[in-house]
Amino acid sequence: MDVFKFGFRQWKRHLPLDILTKLLSFVALTADLLLPMLTAIFINHIIQEQAVDHKNFFSFLLTGEYGEMHTMKLFFTVAAVFLGLILFKDVIVYIKNYILQKLGLALETDLRVLTFHKLMDLDSETISEYNTGELLTTINSDTIMFKEMFCRMIPNICDSIFVLVVAVVMLARINTRLLVIPLILTPFFAMALLRFRKLARENFRAIRGCNSNMALTVQENIEAVRLVRSFTNEDVEKKKFDASNYKLRDAHIKQIKLSSTFEAIFGIIRQGAYIGSIAVSAVLVMRGELLVGYLVASADYVFRIMNHVTQINNSMFQMQQQLVSGRKMLDFMNTESKIVSGPISVSEPPKECIMIPSDETAADLDVLTEAHIEIVNGSLEIGGQSILRNINLDITPGKKIGIVGGTGSGKSVLLESLIRVHDMTDGQILLNGTDIREYELNSLRRQFSYVFQDVFLFSNTITSNIAYSEPEVGRQQVVKAAEHAQAHGFISNFTEGYETIIGERGLGISGGQKQRVSIARALLRNAPILVLDDSTSALDVGTEKRLLADIKEFYPDKTLLISAHRLSSVVDCDEIIYLKDGEIIERGTFGELMKLGGTFAKIYNIQITQEGSVNFDALADKLAEGGV
Repeated sequence: MDVFKFGFRQWKRHLPLDILTKLLSFVALTADLLLPMLTAIFINHIIQEQAVDHKNFFSFLLTGEYGEMHTMKLFFTVAAVFLGLILFKDVIVYIKNYILQKLGLALETDLRVLTFHKLMDLDSETISEYNTGELLTTINSDTIMFKEMFCRMIPNICDSIFVLVVAVVMLARINTRLLVIPLILTPFFAMALLRFRKLARENFRAIRGCNSNMALTVQENIEAVRLVRSFTNEDVEKKKFDASNYKLRDAHIKQIKLSSTFEAIFGIIRQGAYIGSIAVSAVLVMRGELLVGYLVASADYVFRIMNHVTQINNSMFQMQQQLVSGRKMLDFMNTESKIVSGPISVSEPPKECIMIPSDETAADLDVLTEAHIEIVNGSLEIGGQSILRNINLDITPGKKIGIVGGTGSGKSVLLESLIRVHDMTDGQILLNGTDIREYELNSLRRQFSYVFQDVFLFSNTITSNIAYSEPEVGRQQVVKAAEHAQAHGFISNFTEGYETIIGERGLGISGGQKQRVSIARALLRNAPILVLDDSTSALDVGTEKRLLADIKEFYPDKTLLISAHRLSSVVDCDEIIYLKDGEIIERGTFGELMKLGGTFAKIYNIQITQEGSVNFDALADKLAEGGV
């Protein structure tokens, strides 16, 4: 029931038009249900010449005004009414279907917006609990499937119930004994439906799961196509795809078998009802209790009753698939984010443009001109594993902090915690004296320009990627940001320059070029804190030095947090912290750490001697074993 409520909350804004479509449908069905009565007049009073029977709704045609019985004039009159009803019905059905399909598309759009916005609101840790195929199926396929319940299945059931009521009234009006067969067979329909409905829901769950797995398999291979080819693993991936494909096929075949059995059983019951009703009608005709025309009409009504009982059963059968999709969407919408937004907004003092000088200033953002960050006894556990332990940092506005350490030391997690990708499980992070958990998430995150370790570029122009946070920004600011990120040179060499379309996820440009475009994107954003999370790893030493020197010269007021494996990246920082297993084991200025002669100094000396080509983690391991 909660799935219906969830869908109805989205559908109710379309309720006035939905009611209109149902009224139009009832009018069209009424016109259609009157046709057998005209057929009865053809047989009883045009082909034959029976006495006027006032059981028929069209008995008024037999007064002689529209033609005498058993004449061509009456024939053409009845034929004109017959064709008029058909034309009227078809026009009404066209209007009804047009409106209903538009409502269905509107609902589908609303559901897709709803689920996508939910995806945007969830934190990274919560999203990671879903695989990509599952998310794609929920946001796209499930929305299409679920809207079918409201724009096709439920209307079909309502239409069928209306037909059943009217047809039963028509049959009772002709002869109540004609209802015997439908009443006897109805319980068999109900029992068969209950049995098949449960099996159908289980099958549809399996099909949906196979669809999600197929989407995940295809999506992963699209993203990893270069990796697959470099390992010449095409055959392995083909086998994985084939396994997913055949599993999906087998799930559909199982459903086809169930549907075929369902159709066969209901077909037998339907034909039995039709033949039985004709037999009852024939007996009544032979006994003189029923006119021959009503035999045809009653058979038509019984056939319609059986068809619409079957349509109800088919709709209920197919609705199981929509209920599975609705349940998945509802569960997704009910998913609670582990990172909850706070109640207050980061205050905004009078705005100062601390970005690239230009007459074309970016749109105002709720950003601070000064941001003081403090981490007090910060510790973090994820999945029962300790990631950060007793981190203490005081980052005053404009300070440059270098964070180094081996893989898995917690560098990225520490930086991500500042924008609440993760929340500290112990201790706290303060921004201008207030716990960051008290701030609204969007308000907090606007204080940071973040360059992630895993660079992502959209399939769009270079300009659009750089100006991602400020789509309407002037071209001058885009170029300035690219120049400071050391990207202007290679961009200018492209035939289309800044209007070059970058492939999906940045395909078509090198790793170092992607990093520089992403850094330009961060520089363009008007935020007081710039975070570079190992985002210069693909740059040569010279380019990296020029980039960091430009940031220091042109953005002196920005707080800079930079994590790196190449220790030369952090030599100019005001403070450097060395992380190991989530703890700060060394800290100080570059000079202080070199004087200390600890792990940092030893790795730095070896990296400088070998021009940064030595693996950081390998060096750290050797140092720990006393081998260097």
